[in-house]
Amino acid sequence: MLGRLGLRLSAVGVLAFLYVPLLIVLLYAFNDSRRQSWPIEVFSLRWFEAAAANLKVREAFVLSVQAGLAATVIALVLGSLAAFAVHRFRFFGRETISFLVVLPIALPGIVTGMALNATINEGIREFGFPRFGLFTIVAGHATFCVVVVYNNVIARLRRTARTQEEASMDLGADSWQTFRHVTLPGIATALFAGALLAFALSFDEIIVTTFTAGTDETLPLWIFSNFRVPQQRPVVNVVALVMIVLSAVPVYLSARLSGSSGQLIRH
Repeated sequence: MLGRLGLRLSAVGVLAFLYVPLLIVLLYAFNDSRRQSWPIEVFSLRWFEAAAANLKVREAFVLSVQAGLAATVIALVLGSLAAFAVHRFRFFGRETISFLVVLPIALPGIVTGMALNATINEGIREFGFPRFGLFTIVAGHATFCVVVVYNNVIARLRRTARTQEEASMDLGADSWQTFRHVTLPGIATALFAGALLAFALSFDEIIVTTFTAGTDETLPLWIFSNFRVPQQRPVVNVVALVMIVLSAVPVYLSARLSGSSGQLIRH
């Protein structure tokens, strides 16, 4: 009895530690006053209107969405190809390649950012690479977005028997038909879940973006540059709330998809 109560209290304590700060940001976004003080005396939507009217915020939001979508598409293609290659074929160095694909998400973001910055600068000088901007942001985000798609797809492939594909081939379907009608439907939820996670990671990334964005500003960079400006603090709270929602929703949907697809496979 005491043990169960202790576990429940521990769970509540952990959740409070994680989410009370987010709740405070949420409440301050509705604070009518420019000054942050507790308790909040008047609640208002005035800062939502100010954020929507702020041109810099709108431009940063559009840039973040563009970068997130582009990085997600690249991650879907490269992550899926890598997962199929590692799972379906036996070759020398297969485990090493699998390790190298996953490694970028474990590296410190500042190290990845520095490496990308140096590479891009060298590419600009020697090969005429595009200058820092959307292209370089997408390239930087894709390095870690590939990992989540790869992990999702290879996990699904390992849990899926190949008997249906073999039956399809025995019935006269070619490789493309088998992939389109059998393989792709089987991994569709894993692809979608991986895409949602990749977009969420890209949308709120700041460390790698700092080294690859140049003079452009994504939404996290805008928050970072305006957080210490007292006049902008209420708008920053609103933008932070929007980022919390737009990051949490894809993660939640991805978890639901992964869980439901696992149940379907077990049944």
